[in-house]
Amino acid sequence: MEIIIRDGGPDDIPAILGMLDSGVEWLVAQGRTGQWGTKPLSQSPKTVESVARYMDEGDVFMAEVDGVPAATLTLTDSPGPYLAHLPPAGEPERYIHWLASDRRFKGHGVGGALLTHAAEVTRRAGVSLLRVDCYAGADGKLVRYYESNGFVRTETYTGTDDWPGQVLARRV
Repeated sequence: MEIIIRDGGPDDIPAILGMLDSGVEWLVAQGRTGQWGTKPLSQSPKTVESVARYMDEGDVFMAEVDGVPAATLTLTDSPGPYLAHLPPAGEPERYIHWLASDRRFKGHGVGGALLTHAAEVTRRAGVSLLRVDCYAGADGKLVRYYESNGFVRTETYTGTDDWPGQVLARRV
Protein backbone atom coordinates (compact mmCIF):
# COMPACT_ATOMS: atom_id res chain seq x y z
CA MET A 1 0.00 0.00 0.00
CA GLU A 2 1.44 3.32 -1.08
CA ILE A 3 0.27 6.67 0.31
CA ILE A 4 0.66 9.59 -2.08
CA ILE A 5 -0.08 13.12 -0.89
CA ARG A 6 -1.15 15.61 -3.53
CA ASP A 7 -2.58 19.09 -3.64
CA GLY A 8 -6.35 19.19 -3.61
CA GLY A 9 -8.78 21.54 -5.28
CA PRO A 10 -12.45 22.27 -5.93
CA ASP A 11 -12.90 18.99 -7.83
CA ASP A 12 -12.10 17.18 -4.56
CA ILE A 13 -15.00 18.70 -2.60
CA PRO A 14 -17.30 15.69 -3.23
CA ALA A 15 -14.58 13.29 -2.02
CA ILE A 16 -13.90 15.46 1.05
CA LEU A 17 -17.60 15.57 1.93
CA GLY A 18 -17.74 11.80 1.43
CA MET A 19 -14.89 11.39 3.93
CA LEU A 20 -16.71 13.59 6.44
CA ASP A 21 -19.89 11.54 5.96
CA SER A 22 -17.88 8.34 6.41
CA GLY A 23 -16.58 9.74 9.70
CA VAL A 24 -20.10 10.57 10.91
CA GLU A 25 -21.32 7.09 10.03
CA TRP A 26 -18.39 5.51 11.89
CA LEU A 27 -18.90 7.71 14.96
CA VAL A 28 -22.64 7.01 15.04
CA ALA A 29 -22.01 3.25 14.80
CA GLN A 30 -19.89 3.58 17.95
CA GLY A 31 -22.50 5.66 19.75
CA ARG A 32 -20.18 8.70 19.64
CA THR A 33 -22.53 11.36 18.30
CA GLY A 34 -21.22 14.35 20.27
CA GLN A 35 -18.50 15.24 17.78
CA TRP A 36 -20.34 15.62 14.49
CA GLY A 37 -23.94 14.61 15.25
CA THR A 38 -25.90 11.94 13.45
CA LYS A 39 -26.63 13.39 10.00
CA PRO A 40 -24.28 13.35 7.00
CA LEU A 41 -22.20 16.55 7.03
CA SER A 42 -22.64 16.82 3.26
CA GLN A 43 -26.27 17.72 3.98
CA SER A 44 -25.24 20.73 6.08
CA PRO A 45 -24.92 23.92 4.01
CA LYS A 46 -22.70 25.37 6.77
CA THR A 47 -20.25 22.45 6.45
CA VAL A 48 -20.19 22.57 2.65
CA GLU A 49 -19.53 26.33 2.82
CA SER A 50 -16.78 25.81 5.40
CA VAL A 51 -14.98 23.19 3.30
CA ALA A 52 -15.10 25.49 0.24
CA ARG A 53 -14.10 28.62 2.21
CA TYR A 54 -11.07 27.02 3.83
CA MET A 55 -10.10 25.65 0.43
CA ASP A 56 -10.12 29.23 -0.91
CA GLU A 57 -8.16 30.52 2.10
CA GLY A 58 -5.55 27.80 2.35
CA ASP A 59 -3.97 24.69 0.93
CA VAL A 60 -5.85 21.40 0.63
CA PHE A 61 -3.97 18.13 0.69
CA MET A 62 -5.35 14.76 -0.31
CA ALA A 63 -3.79 11.45 0.71
CA GLU A 64 -4.42 8.71 -1.79
CA VAL A 65 -3.93 5.00 -1.31
CA ASP A 66 -3.37 3.18 -4.58
CA GLY A 67 -5.01 6.10 -6.40
CA VAL A 68 -8.09 6.26 -4.15
CA PRO A 69 -8.72 9.42 -2.07
CA ALA A 70 -8.31 8.22 1.52
CA ALA A 71 -7.86 11.33 3.69
CA THR A 72 -7.70 15.10 3.56
CA LEU A 73 -6.76 18.20 5.49
CA THR A 74 -6.68 21.91 4.81
CA LEU A 75 -3.94 24.20 6.06
CA THR A 76 -4.55 27.95 6.56
CA ASP A 77 -2.78 30.86 8.27
CA SER A 78 -5.26 31.15 11.17
CA PRO A 79 -7.90 29.22 13.09
CA GLY A 80 -10.75 31.27 11.70
CA PRO A 81 -13.55 33.33 13.22
CA TYR A 82 -15.07 30.53 15.33
CA LEU A 83 -12.04 30.72 17.64
CA ALA A 84 -11.73 34.52 17.64
CA HIS A 85 -12.58 34.53 21.36
CA LEU A 86 -9.31 32.74 22.19
CA PRO A 87 -5.99 34.57 22.58
CA PRO A 88 -4.11 34.77 19.26
CA ALA A 89 -1.02 32.65 18.79
CA GLY A 90 1.21 35.74 19.00
CA GLU A 91 3.35 34.51 16.11
CA PRO A 92 2.89 33.26 12.55
CA GLU A 93 1.17 29.92 12.44
CA ARG A 94 -0.39 27.36 10.15
CA TYR A 95 -3.72 25.90 11.21
CA ILE A 96 -5.24 22.53 10.32
CA HIS A 97 -8.90 22.30 9.33
CA TRP A 98 -11.06 19.36 8.29
CA LEU A 99 -8.67 16.47 8.84
CA ALA A 100 -10.81 13.51 7.84
CA SER A 101 -10.39 10.09 6.36
CA ASP A 102 -12.52 7.58 4.59
CA ARG A 103 -13.01 5.09 7.40
CA ARG A 104 -12.24 2.21 5.00
CA PHE A 105 -8.63 3.34 5.44
CA LYS A 106 -8.69 3.50 9.26
CA GLY A 107 -5.43 2.22 10.69
CA HIS A 108 -3.46 2.62 7.46
CA GLY A 109 -1.61 5.77 8.58
CA VAL A 110 -3.16 8.20 6.11
CA GLY A 111 -4.07 10.76 8.79
CA GLY A 112 -0.60 10.61 10.32
CA ALA A 113 0.96 10.96 6.87
CA LEU A 114 -1.09 14.11 6.27
CA LEU A 115 -0.11 15.55 9.68
CA THR A 116 3.56 14.88 8.90
CA HIS A 117 3.11 16.54 5.52
CA ALA A 118 1.43 19.57 7.12
CA ALA A 119 4.36 19.90 9.54
CA GLU A 120 6.86 19.75 6.66
CA VAL A 121 4.93 22.32 4.60
CA THR A 122 4.73 24.60 7.65
CA ARG A 123 8.46 24.30 8.36
CA ARG A 124 9.37 24.90 4.68
CA ALA A 125 7.26 28.09 4.79
CA GLY A 126 9.48 29.35 7.63
CA VAL A 127 6.71 29.00 10.21
CA SER A 128 7.43 27.10 13.41
CA LEU A 129 3.92 26.75 14.90
CA LEU A 130 1.32 24.29 13.64
CA ARG A 131 -2.03 24.22 15.46
CA VAL A 132 -5.30 22.33 15.29
CA ASP A 133 -8.46 22.11 17.33
CA CYS A 134 -10.73 19.15 17.86
CA TYR A 135 -13.58 17.62 19.80
CA ALA A 136 -12.48 17.05 23.39
CA GLY A 137 -15.53 15.28 24.74
CA ALA A 138 -16.49 11.67 25.37
CA ASP A 139 -13.47 9.40 25.71
CA GLY A 140 -10.80 11.91 24.59
CA LYS A 141 -9.54 9.62 21.81
CA LEU A 142 -9.26 12.42 19.28
CA VAL A 143 -7.15 14.59 21.57
CA ARG A 144 -4.90 11.60 22.28
CA TYR A 145 -4.61 10.95 18.53
CA TYR A 146 -3.19 14.42 17.98
CA GLU A 147 -0.90 14.03 20.99
CA SER A 148 0.41 10.78 19.50
CA ASN A 149 1.30 12.84 16.40
CA GLY A 150 3.44 15.36 18.32
CA PHE A 151 0.84 17.93 19.37
CA VAL A 152 0.43 19.25 22.92
CA ARG A 153 -2.70 20.64 24.53
CA THR A 154 -2.99 24.41 24.81
CA GLU A 155 -6.39 26.13 25.21
CA THR A 156 -9.71 24.46 25.87
CA TYR A 157 -12.94 26.10 24.77
CA THR A 158 -16.67 25.55 24.58
CA GLY A 159 -18.25 25.90 21.17
CA THR A 160 -21.84 26.13 20.00
CA ASP A 161 -24.28 23.97 21.96
CA ASP A 162 -21.67 23.36 24.69
CA TRP A 163 -19.39 21.48 22.26
CA PRO A 164 -16.11 20.78 24.16
CA GLY A 165 -13.07 21.82 22.14
CA GLN A 166 -9.33 21.52 22.57
CA VAL A 167 -6.63 23.49 20.75
CA LEU A 168 -3.33 21.68 20.31
CA ALA A 169 0.02 22.92 19.03
CA ARG A 170 3.13 21.39 17.53
CA ARG A 171 6.51 23.03 17.04
CA VAL A 172 8.05 22.22 13.68
